[in-house]
Amino acid sequence: MPGLLHSITDDYFRRIEAVEFAVKNDDGAEPRNLPKADLVLVGISRTSKTPLSTYLAQRGLKVANVPLVLGVDPPEELSQVDDRKVFGLIVQPDMLMRIRQARLSHLGMPHDSSYGQRAHIDNEIAYSREIFRKHANWPVIDVTNRAIEETAADILRIYQERFEPAASSPGVIAR
Repeated sequence: MPGLLHSITDDYFRRIEAVEFAVKNDDGAEPRNLPKADLVLVGISRTSKTPLSTYLAQRGLKVANVPLVLGVDPPEELSQVDDRKVFGLIVQPDMLMRIRQARLSHLGMPHDSSYGQRAHIDNEIAYSREIFRKHANWPVIDVTNRAIEETAADILRIYQERFEPAASSPGVIAR
């Protein structure tokens, strides 16, 4: 139709459903839905899980994200997810400390909170790396100094290689 900005297609409804899924499954909110996700992002606080989930959902993927919290086991439902769908996110400690200190300041919280302290951050990163080692099939992506679009492009490339191998092979035309 003339003047129609977005056509209402199956793809449109798939993207809307994916965005709703990402919102409902942000920050580990509904662990029972993890097996229903197309992608699951796992990482400690401030590793871009939520913005990545939202960006990828706008591409039509149902994305859930799970926070790794020091001393707390990841939800049992995560073990029910196909390893090819799970991606670990990591960030360099110096950058994470700056991000967290800025967040503490923005929230009016004390700067000496463990959340923004280097020793605590180092422990959290070590904990996440331990979990990632136990799940060697999860790609781990360093989000330090990277735009959401760059990280999403890497995730999408790996996802496509895992689920559409013929499409990513040279000389093969995807149908």
